[in-house]
Amino acid sequence: MVNSISELEFSNDRSNEEISQVALLQLSDDAALRPRSSAGVAERTGYPDPVYVMAANIFQGIRVEKSPDKVIIKYGNEPLRASAQSEDETVRRLSYELAFSALKYQDILETILIDSYVFPSTTIPDHLSSLIIVMLYDFQDRKFQTRVLSGNEESISEVQEVEDLLHSFKTKLAAALARCRIKHDALSIYHILPETVRKQELRASTLPLYAWINTCKISPEEVYSNLKKKGYNKVKSVLHIDDKVFAVDQHCYDVLIFPSHLKKDLISIDLFKDYKLIFQDKSRSLAVHSVKALLNMNDDILMVNTGSWYTVAHMSILTNNNNSKIFVCGVQSQAKDPDLKNLFTKMGCKNIEILHETFVNIESKDQRLQKVKVILLLPRCSGVGVSNPVEFILNEHEDTDLLKDLSKGGTSEDKLQVLVQQQYEQITHAMKFTKAQAVVYCTCSIYPEENEAVVKKALEFQDRGVKVQPYSGTHLRLCL
Repeated sequence: MVNSISELEFSNDRSNEEISQVALLQLSDDAALRPRSSAGVAERTGYPDPVYVMAANIFQGIRVEKSPDKVIIKYGNEPLRASAQSEDETVRRLSYELAFSALKYQDILETILIDSYVFPSTTIPDHLSSLIIVMLYDFQDRKFQTRVLSGNEESISEVQEVEDLLHSFKTKLAAALARCRIKHDALSIYHILPETVRKQELRASTLPLYAWINTCKISPEEVYSNLKKKGYNKVKSVLHIDDKVFAVDQHCYDVLIFPSHLKKDLISIDLFKDYKLIFQDKSRSLAVHSVKALLNMNDDILMVNTGSWYTVAHMSILTNNNNSKIFVCGVQSQAKDPDLKNLFTKMGCKNIEILHETFVNIESKDQRLQKVKVILLLPRCSGVGVSNPVEFILNEHEDTDLLKDLSKGGTSEDKLQVLVQQQYEQITHAMKFTKAQAVVYCTCSIYPEENEAVVKKALEFQDRGVKVQPYSGTHLRLCL
């Protein structure tokens, strides 16, 4: 019987090597949707009104609270009326990106508003302060140029009111921004950001897109043929920045790699609309492939803290011919069951069973789990290894509070210790499942405390007074 952990394998070394090969790629996930104002790229023209409103509501929930004695700009608690377009994927993505940008520059933007006397002189109500912040970020990002609107765009009165305010202070805002840059001896407000945040943005600009093939619905060869008909060429690497190309990942046979600037073109093709190709970060694919490599026929899997349901679906599809059952714990709201089952049905998944108990409350002797041979732990973590926070939030359904931490380049020591304790409890609980032969542990953190240190501590716990046979040859991988 194997019931401990003895071998720690890092898959991030190989991933980093692959990432370095695509370091010349230019950030363009949203290039066609949101032109940048950098040299050689079309000037920014602004966002539609619904993007500003949704971004303001997101920012309101994640903004950094100031101590009462330092508060000049007051933020109300009343959210703005959401637009019908808020369910549109493009609107949501642009809104999160704008809110995250405003959050990173919150201190600077507030300083500009105060220095230009927009605050406290303005009579605009407090509940529009978040809207002022996000619209000011965009206004200065397009060099205080007038927003260009198409004739059929939805108009929202609050957005028009704030836009008129900012335009009336245009000269003073530009002067305040210039003084801020001089004070920090910075070419732009980007250079005022902490180095850790700037490095994160630079790394994000070099990363390609990853998508895995739903082999329950289509074969890899059929995907290649379909993409070729759409004008995509299969290559060995995706360093062709201006070409419609794709490559097969060297670690996961069912994962394809695309240059990031193709995102808008790709999401419009039937392969993605029909759940035949699914965008997801490679770390999640590495995790499920690691589990698959440890399974025999008829072995079951227990998944903990799954984040994106696409991770569950990918695990299901990889084990479609194994007669394996996948147990997913921690789905506390039964109201989600119909939606999840509908999603899994659309994707062709048949071997998933949802458990509503949290993992640490499930007994190792639970009769449902006696055939579980591998436990996949995807614990809540600091996320400091995430290169594109917005994509991570949208794809993994993570708490938007993560954006607050990543906007500062890291998480607080107190919060880190809380996360580490939760991770430790989950690893040690997983080790109580004596019939399980392996634990695969996947984080999105680069902190040793959440990786090697917590694993070492858990192994020490297992060694103390445990009468069962120690682990010998199981794998625990960190996928960053």
